[in-house]
Amino acid sequence: MTRSNLSMILSLVLVFGSGVVVGALGHRFYSQDSARAANPPPRTPEEFKKAYLSEMQTRLKLTDVQTKKLDEILDETRTKFRELREKQRPEMKAIQDAQRAAINAMLSPPQQAEYDKMVREREEKKKAQQKERDH
Repeated sequence: MTRSNLSMILSLVLVFGSGVVVGALGHRFYSQDSARAANPPPRTPEEFKKAYLSEMQTRLKLTDVQTKKLDEILDETRTKFRELREKQRPEMKAIQDAQRAAINAMLSPPQQAEYDKMVREREEKKKAQQKERDH
């Protein structure tokens, strides 16, 4: 091989090699996760209330009397919301049961079995999340 052919081949290898290196580095920098915070776990009602009270005290410079009154208002509101949810629960359950029956009616027997399994899994997951919130 002549010197010019060898020089040309070496240049091509160098160009393609540097392209591979630059591509690999670029991919590494652009594809790695950025420093973003993961979603924090949901706060319990007590944690939310405490944070809300703290923000109200700080930003509005509430007196002790006002803070105590706000605490009472928040407790009353939570009780009212809980009572409302309990009143609506039977109606919501009836709607949900009707939906499940309609879905079940359109499915084949093997699909119904899998659908029943999906429903049970979702209910178990929901119960576990509720336990976490209550503790």
